[in-house]
Amino acid sequence: MKTRKLGSELTVSALGLGCMGMSHGYTPTGDEAGSLATLARAVELGVTLFDTAEIYGPFTNEILVGKGLKAYRDKVKIATKFGFRINAANPNDASGAGTDSRPEHVREVAEASLKRLGIEVIDLFYQHRVDPAVPIEDTVGAMADLVRQGKVRAIGLSEASAATLRRAHAVHPIAAIQSEYSLWTRDPEENGVLDTCRELGIGFVPFSPLGRGVLTGALKTLDGMADNDFRRSLPRFQAENFDANLALITALEQMAAEKGVTPGQLALAWVLAQGDFIVPIPGTTKIANLEKNVAAADIVLSTEEAQALGDLLSPAKVAGARYPERMAQMANK
Repeated sequence: MKTRKLGSELTVSALGLGCMGMSHGYTPTGDEAGSLATLARAVELGVTLFDTAEIYGPFTNEILVGKGLKAYRDKVKIATKFGFRINAANPNDASGAGTDSRPEHVREVAEASLKRLGIEVIDLFYQHRVDPAVPIEDTVGAMADLVRQGKVRAIGLSEASAATLRRAHAVHPIAAIQSEYSLWTRDPEENGVLDTCRELGIGFVPFSPLGRGVLTGALKTLDGMADNDFRRSLPRFQAENFDANLALITALEQMAAEKGVTPGQLALAWVLAQGDFIVPIPGTTKIANLEKNVAAADIVLSTEEAQALGDLLSPAKVAGARYPERMAQMANK
């Protein structure tokens, strides 16, 4: 697979693999063997960037990823995240966890993540959400100490504003920022984050580049979702909005058919076409879907095709907000 740079420190595959859904957030499969097989197949296909976090599970996703990639450690880059206050009395309830990016907590999570992953160095260590109670300079200072100690190779932020990104980068080079970005979520275009990444040489890692499954065209109904699938809480997945958005997906399917690719592949190709510093991390638990996603890295869009796709699913046409108010407040403005 083609490679791209995240900052100056990391060279990774043009497409990574988001591992959250293997054990957190979506309708659970409970299929560890299947997840391990998917991780192994991803390595075979040339994927080298794998994304997890302590909050996924919590904790179980890091253990799974560490187990699945142990045999391939010299071939892959593992990214994980800190930044939430996890309720020790009820670790499975992350709904009201709140943020915690105090320097001492940063160090604690790094040590714990290293153990759960079974590795000696974290390739990319992200602050999962900006903590309004802790100056970003203090948090990044602690992250920089971990780099100097050889416990972390490169550092990143997630869902941070352009202004926060600049402040952080002034303390220590930021390799990447991770935020939601796809055909139907364009916030990074509008809030200056993508422009800041271009200017400062920072990589951009879009999560949910397939619109949490909608842009694949495979999600036609909400009936198969588990009651605890977190998408049920998102405004775009409320019945009236979901039905309205399906009409946009029909048009995406038509464009994909004309090009001889799947809707999901076309959506990923569009994200990749937005800049060579962008490395999407679509998630999946199925090898068949993984193989389709990886093939998208070879699709070339003309300027006209990319523009047409962007117009097709422009933000003004999408029904419903990205997050409910409580979750939206956690994104750094």
